[in-house]
Amino acid sequence: MELTTGMVLREQTFEGKTYKVLPCKIEGYVDDLEALKQAIYKVLDTEQYEYPVYSFSYGIAWKELIGEEQPYVRAEMKRMIQEALLRDDRIREVDGFSFSFTGDTCQCSFNVFSIYGDIEIETEVPV
Repeated sequence: MELTTGMVLREQTFEGKTYKVLPCKIEGYVDDLEALKQAIYKVLDTEQYEYPVYSFSYGIAWKELIGEEQPYVRAEMKRMIQEALLRDDRIREVDGFSFSFTGDTCQCSFNVFSIYGDIEIETEVPV
């Protein structure tokens, strides 16, 4: 087969649809808000720079927060989460952060405002 100048190659994208990932299996598909929610948790659960399969811009470098003081952790978590999630063009805003500390753990909740609707997200990070 000969390629001509009129042929255009396009990468297929699935912005609003993805596989439905359950704790023990992949089952069917999810779309729109549920697909976005799954993508958000995947970014939050991926330690940045740890896995060669992901680009260096994917995930969050949570390890940088270990041993830091609470005011620093609050400010950096907010910045890191916003920076990581706003790369996704489906997300319009990330705000409404709330933090609580228990021992060496920070629990953070925040709101994600997307083209599909709003989501409240919770995550827990060792600090």
